[in-house]
Amino acid sequence: MQTLCRHATPLGPVLLTADEAGLTGLWFAGQARAPLPPGALPPEGDSPALAQARRWLDEYFAGRQPGFMPPLHLAGSEFQRAVWDILRAIPYGCTVTYGDIARRLAPQSPTGRMSAQAVGGAVGRNPVSILVPCHRVVGAAGRLTGYAGGLERKRWLLEWEGAQRSQRNHD
Repeated sequence: MQTLCRHATPLGPVLLTADEAGLTGLWFAGQARAPLPPGALPPEGDSPALAQARRWLDEYFAGRQPGFMPPLHLAGSEFQRAVWDILRAIPYGCTVTYGDIARRLAPQSPTGRMSAQAVGGAVGRNPVSILVPCHRVVGAAGRLTGYAGGLERKRWLLEWEGAQRSQRNHD
């Protein structure tokens, strides 16, 4: 059963959801593409995964790199989960482009090719913002593009981390 809690951040309140296996969602209240419609929100409550996610966020927004990750239970296609795994490997303070991720996944594709647009679709469906750091993915030439929480939040998160948009070293 899913449980929801709300948590304050410097960027506004976030909604977190979890089930027995782990964190299933983290999004900004009122963001354009919330993973759950308002009428489908689970009941409010608490769980170990939600408590760990709140602690992770508190450490992150205190300027520390959390040394742990709450358990995650990400529902998505095999391709989406592969993209999300790459997102989780992008170091704090670094950025990569959609094209970088596409090139990394291309050898696993039956055609040996992967489009940046397909990667963008998977990044955009990331259900756990910030912890699965989709804000660290930028467009070609370092342009800030696409973030469900809004580009101002993406810019803030990257500045908070001291990210250099020219860095793309996550391998």
